[in-house]
Amino acid sequence: MIAQDATSSIPSKRSSSALQMGPRKKASSSDPLVSHGRHFGRTVFSLCNYPSLLTNGILRLELLEDTPLEEFSAEERREHRVFGQLLDSYPGLLERLKDGSEEEILHVGELIGKGAAGARGDDTKTLKSAVLDWISPKGEAIQPPLHRNSKIDRGFNHELTGSLLCPAGLDWNDSRTKEDLRSGEMLVCGDQWPIFLYALHTYDPEDPWCGLLRSRLLVCAYKHVFTSPSSVEREPKATRSGNARLHGMNAVTIASVAYIATQVRFALSSSSVFSRTDTTTDSEMFYHSLLDLLEDPEECQEVDELLTWWNRQVFPTSSAAKRPISANSALSKIRQKRLALRQAADSDNGSL
Repeated sequence: MIAQDATSSIPSKRSSSALQMGPRKKASSSDPLVSHGRHFGRTVFSLCNYPSLLTNGILRLELLEDTPLEEFSAEERREHRVFGQLLDSYPGLLERLKDGSEEEILHVGELIGKGAAGARGDDTKTLKSAVLDWISPKGEAIQPPLHRNSKIDRGFNHELTGSLLCPAGLDWNDSRTKEDLRSGEMLVCGDQWPIFLYALHTYDPEDPWCGLLRSRLLVCAYKHVFTSPSSVEREPKATRSGNARLHGMNAVTIASVAYIATQVRFALSSSSVFSRTDTTTDSEMFYHSLLDLLEDPEECQEVDELLTWWNRQVFPTSSAAKRPISANSALSKIRQKRLALRQAADSDNGSL
């Protein structure tokens, strides 16, 4: 279901999800919330109807006084978690919403939504051209050539972009598969992930986590958006004000990885406009399906390992990169001695 229009009154009973893109609205006012919305959309939740997120969230706060969160649906719990992250990320926002009128709440949502939509549009525009540089064979030109300002010849229409977008588990080199994808006979849903998400574009059906979301193409796009276009091929200069630096970001978030994957997938496709009604790219389903996996508590070990890998690629000097301790260093010796003492103490306790 699509969240209700932002101009409607606060509902007496929640009946829709805010975690889907709402209708396009123009917010003319300039406000720090617009800048905050740009970063929040990229790193926490992108495809969202922010006015409805706020109105639903305020209403739910009242309901939570009598009803525990566990009694709400999974979609409502996720939506409330995003609402909570938004409140935590912007000091004073909760008070502004509680003290504000219905119109003020909607206006705040429109400002945040304007920022998120603006960032998404800017990234879509720049990645459309940049992605061609990253997928070009080393030392060679793409054949036949792909236009930088037009996408009509991308997607399954082109050998290179088609091979990258081919769903994992299918064989692009199989003539029947290729023809079915090109003709539309085989419809690709958003939860059928493309092979470019995998390292070296290699998928192991026996171990589908292996290499997932670790491709060089994704890292290039991530650096392009968050640290600066020039950092794709080299380390960013300390003086450069990339999006991550501007917002004090020093660690990769799972939502930012899903966001970049969604943007790259769209850049490779033949669709010209990023739209929630575009059934060809099915971008909302794709984005949500990645978050479903990455937010699943049962996948926490794999996700932690994935984030550590990402932080080493993008923020190598950050503590989030969790570099292994150097062998034979003083620190490693201290840790080894402490472990030996703890094990000896445990052994003594066990023998009592």
